[in-house]
Amino acid sequence: MKTICFQFAGGVAAPLLRVAGLLLCCFYLMPVMNAQPGPTNAPAKLQVATFGGGCFWCAEAVFQRIPGVKSVVSGFAGGTTVNPTYDEVCTGDTGHAEVIQLQFDPSIISYEKLLEIFWEAHDPTTLNRQGADSGTQYRSIILYSDEAQKAAAEKSKAEAAPHFHSPIVTQIVPLTKFYPAEAHHQDYYNLHSNERYCQFVIGPKLHKLIAKGVIPQEKEK
Repeated sequence: MKTICFQFAGGVAAPLLRVAGLLLCCFYLMPVMNAQPGPTNAPAKLQVATFGGGCFWCAEAVFQRIPGVKSVVSGFAGGTTVNPTYDEVCTGDTGHAEVIQLQFDPSIISYEKLLEIFWEAHDPTTLNRQGADSGTQYRSIILYSDEAQKAAAEKSKAEAAPHFHSPIVTQIVPLTKFYPAEAHHQDYYNLHSNERYCQFVIGPKLHKLIAKGVIPQEKEK
């Protein structure tokens, strides 16, 4: 009889224990399932902008000092020659312009604000020339990565036009391929600030833009 009773009790208890276990799981899981997702600390996705405004050493030095710009690479774009060298671009036969390609954090600085700085940082009214630098490789150019950048560039160009005495000649074209320049052209001003070109061209430009409040005295980290 004892054996029968234990068997009966065990047969009833097992299903009850399984039910109790399921109820406990639901009790603990329900708050987790109903919880709202909390804020994340994931960094904003960086975006790319590509500009040409004369010598890329100058443009690089300017945009390296803009808060929100994470990297600047000097290079070539807008032409047809594959993997051009600096010397080849200087001949004017490649169709490329000296440009910079920068990565920026849109949560800190917008593409539209970068365009405003672009107009301030060079003279967009001189065709194929910036100061003493002359040739198609020194042309003013904006290379857009998507339709949103194209629309922003065209709108910014129209808004900037009244601030210049001559028509803006800046090209606005799609970016097909960017070619980084040789290593010795990268970070040029920061590494060679004592050279004559840096002292007489880039340095004064930076001081002028700092005085106008276009760039800060020191780039924020």
